[in-house]
Amino acid sequence: MNKKFNRYLNKTSTKIYIKIFLSVIISIFIFCVSACEKPEKKRYEAQFLTLFDTVTQIVAYMDSKEQFQEHVNQIYQDLEAYHQLYDIYNSYEDIINIKIINDSAGEELSEIDSRIIDLLLFAKDIYQQTNGKVNVAMGSVLSIWHEYRERGIQDPKNSELPQMDLLEEAARHTDINKLVIDKEVSTVFIKDSEMSLDVGAIAKGFAVEQASRNAINRGFTSGLISVGGNVKIIGTKDFNMEGESWNIGIQNPESPGVESNLHIVYLSDQSLVTSGNYIRYYTVNGKKYHHIIDPETLYPADYFIAVTIICEDSGEADALATAIYNMPLEEGLALIENKSGVEAFWILPDGEQKFSTGFQKFLVK
Repeated sequence: MNKKFNRYLNKTSTKIYIKIFLSVIISIFIFCVSACEKPEKKRYEAQFLTLFDTVTQIVAYMDSKEQFQEHVNQIYQDLEAYHQLYDIYNSYEDIINIKIINDSAGEELSEIDSRIIDLLLFAKDIYQQTNGKVNVAMGSVLSIWHEYRERGIQDPKNSELPQMDLLEEAARHTDINKLVIDKEVSTVFIKDSEMSLDVGAIAKGFAVEQASRNAINRGFTSGLISVGGNVKIIGTKDFNMEGESWNIGIQNPESPGVESNLHIVYLSDQSLVTSGNYIRYYTVNGKKYHHIIDPETLYPADYFIAVTIICEDSGEADALATAIYNMPLEEGLALIENKSGVEAFWILPDGEQKFSTGFQKFLVK
């Protein structure tokens, strides 16, 4: 009887011990899952109006507001430096920028900041790629249009167009080959004293790309940097560790200034830039004249209402958006289809939409 009872006790005790052991293991597992699970990141956003005469927006998912603010401060400082270096209207103390280079046309300038050298070398490369449809040496022509546009905006009743002979005379001083750059010794020389640079077609995108690369090197892994619609996406929305793409709206040109999107695209580690005729323009005799000037006609291009580019590099996206805006559809489509990793979307004057081969895959969630 005692032996049977002892065996019963031993079996019962063993079962109890097993239950207790499994219970402890399960408790430890549940605790570890709860305690070790990474906290969900929060969404933070910052905006400022002091750079490149437009709105700058930074959005990110991060662990804390302090962490986000530190990144914002560093990105702002980078963009501010590019803004001052690429400015064609203002001078800054102890900085040789594009304005100083223009003012010194005909003279060789040395000790040029490498960030200007890199931009101008990029500009020359884009000029070749686009058969001259993006030409930073068009400053003499663009300054005339800028002057007439500003006057027309301030005094719409007396707005007028520049005379063609005035534009053609200015166009005689737009030869980009007269911009001589020596990267090794950091010199820039504009041979034609009547020539001036206008980097508006590429500066914002190029600056956003460089600032984004710097931010990534500092640990900015999930965010969005937008300067005047030049959007750079860094990583994915990893706030919930699911790698969700960022959704970016393409504005409806029929309702500028209103939150109305024609399409939503889903992007990660890519850039999106749109060029259009519905933001910067003035009106003469009931017709709108926008700021994107075709180097061949010396007048605003009228092939499209808007063009959107998606590719990895924000500088390339900015430049190509201007380039194909100045090209007939067939020519622009051929250029885009010949480039790896670049897609485009066109809105024609009648509202018809055209897409490059791979663009619509970004519309599918």
